[in-house]
Parts: sequence; C-alpha cells; structure tokens
Amino acid sequence: MPPTLHLAATDKNLELVLRVLPAIVVILAASAVCGRLALLVKQPRVLGEMVAGVLLGPTLFGALFPDAQRAVFPAEVKPILYVLSTIGLTLFMFLVGAGLDHGGGNGRKDTRNAAVLAVSGIVPSLALGAACGYLLHDRLSRPDVSPFEFALFVGGALSITAFPMLARILYERGLENSPLGRMTLLGASVDDAAAWCFLAVLSAMHSGAGAPHVLRTIGLTAVFGLVMLTLVARLLRPMGARVQRTGQFGFDQMYVVVGIVLLAGLFTDYIGIYSVFGGFIAGLAMPRDPAFRDALHSRMMDLVCVLLLPIFFAFSGLNTELGGVAGWGMIGPFLLILVAGFTGKYVGCALAMRGTGFSWRESWAVGGLMNARGLMILIFINIGLSQGMITKDVFSMLVLVAVITTAGAVPLYRWALPERLERRMAPSTPPAPTEASQSQSLLM
Repeated sequence: MPPTLHLAATDKNLELVLRVLPAIVVILAASAVCGRLALLVKQPRVLGEMVAGVLLGPTLFGALFPDAQRAVFPAEVKPILYVLSTIGLTLFMFLVGAGLDHGGGNGRKDTRNAAVLAVSGIVPSLALGAACGYLLHDRLSRPDVSPFEFALFVGGALSITAFPMLARILYERGLENSPLGRMTLLGASVDDAAAWCFLAVLSAMHSGAGAPHVLRTIGLTAVFGLVMLTLVARLLRPMGARVQRTGQFGFDQMYVVVGIVLLAGLFTDYIGIYSVFGGFIAGLAMPRDPAFRDALHSRMMDLVCVLLLPIFFAFSGLNTELGGVAGWGMIGPFLLILVAGFTGKYVGCALAMRGTGFSWRESWAVGGLMNARGLMILIFINIGLSQGMITKDVFSMLVLVAVITTAGAVPLYRWALPERLERRMAPSTPPAPTEASQSQSLLM
C-alpha cells in the first residue's frame, strides 16, 4: 500500500476510534446513573439500563440536544455498537446457560411443568396480541404488510419473556436453582425459543422465502441443539473435571470456551435463529463442575453486564421515538396492546402454575416474572423494524410496553412472595458467597 494511502487509512481508523469511545463512555455513564436510580426504587439495575438506552435516543437526548446527540452517535458508530451489543447478548446468554443447574430437581416432572408454563406464556399472549394487531392493522401497519402478518408479529412480540432479564432477577434473588426458579427459567427459554422460530416463519413469509426455508431453519436448530448437548458436552467434560481437580482455569480454557460460544452464535444466526440462543445452548453444553462454573462467572459476568449489555440498550434506544405515542390517536391502540400483553402473560402463566400444583402465591409470582419482556422483545422488534415488518411508531409502542411490563415484574413478584416466604424457597445449602458473586449481585 502506498504511504499516502496507508496514512489516510490510519487517520480514518483513528477518527473512528475517537468517535466510538466517547459514545461508549456516555452509554456507561447513563447506565450507571439510571441503574443506581432503579435500585433506589426497588427495581433491578437492568431496568434502569434499559431506560437509559431509551433516554439516549431521540426521545430525550435527541429532542433536547439534537446536535450533541448526532455528534455522540453518528451514523458510522451505530454498526459498531450493534456488533458489540450482539456479542454481549450472546455471552450473557451463555453465562445464564452455564450457570443453570438443569440436572437438579424432579427431572421429568420439572420438564413437564416447564412445558405447561411455556405454552401458557405463549398461547394467550399470542392470541390476544394477534387480535389487537388485526384490529389495528389499518391504523398502525405499513401498507405492504398484510393484516395476517402484522397480527402475527404483534402477537409474537407480546408472547416473549425477557429470558436474560428474568435470569438476572432470579440470580439477584438467589432463586435460580430453586424448584420454582429452575422451572421458570426452563419455561421462559422454551417460550423464547418458540418465539424465535415464530419470527423465522414471519420473516420467511415477509420475504417470500416459503415453507422450505422455514422447515430448514427449524430442522437445523434441532440438529444443532442435539449435537451441542450430546457430542460437544461429552468432549468438554474432561476440561471441567481438570478445572475442578486443579482449581486452574487458564487462557487455554478461555480460548476454547469463547470460541465455542461465538461459533454457536454464528451458526444460529446463519440458520435464522438469533445468536443469543446459540450462546445459551453453548452454556448448557458446558461442564457442570462447580469450580468450572464459578470460574466462568468470575471471569466474564462483570464485563458483560457492565460494558456490553448497556451498549445493546443504547442501540435499541437510538431507534425509539416515544413522542409519536403521546398523541391522542395513539393512546388507545397503545393501551389495547399493553392490556393484551399483560393479561395474556400474567393470568395465563398464573393459572397454568396453579394447575400444576403450585400455590396461588407462587403462581402469581411466576406470572409477574414472565411478564418481564424487556431485553428479548427489544431484539424481536429491532429485527422486525429492520426487515420492514413494523413502523417506528409500532416499534416505539412496543418499547414502552416492554418498559412498563418489565417495571411491574418485580413489584408483582414481591407482592405475591414477600421475603419471609421467598427465603423458604431458596436452595437449602447455598454456596458460600464469593467476591465475584457479591459483585454480580451489585450489578443486578
């Protein structure tokens, strides 16, 4: 490369760095402040981070200081933020899967109850949301999207549970390995996996790819899960045993683990299922040895939660304009969608839990938690917006639905299960708190 071209490329790269780093600093500062405010009002820190992302977009920062907002988040920075946010989500879902004690509990009974919970979380919300979408198609939809497609998209978005956010709430409460926590996490994971398959069907319909493409996606997803949870899991067992025996988790092991996670995310992205589920399945395939799991969390969780997840929330917030929802003509449709989404999840999941033998308090608690949509619905509707299935007004409405239903999740849970009752549900022999786990609790 001629010297002049080399210098020009170097200057361009340096200029890009000088644009990206200030954007990340602003994101982290806003996330830290809003996260702390969320904790003060008894909400999980992650809700504050989600609100921070919305406030950095055109709703507040862009409305009050448009020139400054364009300077901090220019067009060339957004693709980089998207890549970082995708990596962060994939790694976080991996850590959730790696930390999930899916071998405990009552085995087949837990699986059956989780399946019942997943169905109850999908079907009522999907039906009510689709009915709202069909009724509101003429007012809200793009003209090139049919009433059937629009109705299914709204229903699919409302049927989602924010699995990573639910996991963070349960980790914060120390209930991730309690019977209720295990079943809720498993049910939410099935719920969201089905939603992504549903989105793959919708994308194929919208693009005209047809049934063969949809069947290929679902078939490859099943094969991927089978290979990861059998062959790859078996190959990784000696590494887990070695870490458990020696207490050493070095760079060689980290290279293997991170490589598997990124390849799993790449493959699921390629076949049409979002990369976060590749990360989650990779986590489930990791060794179950306690020392191995503790090492993963202590090495990775803080960085992912502090740096990478807030970038995703900010990236979503840049596409969110809540001003269009404030008009009287939009308040009615918004409230209709909000009520449909809330009722479908809360009542549907609670009744299903009660039917499987849980108490009414436990049932309403799970119904509240399953209503937390924040993270995953943002991913879902971002894909819909990028593919032209919804307008920015509908996108903004669904962002607001995500914020409200997620904000209600913890209060509803605490109302149903006060701390005196919650303590009885925690695992009887919890591990001693490590410095890493204490740090993780503060982050949540």
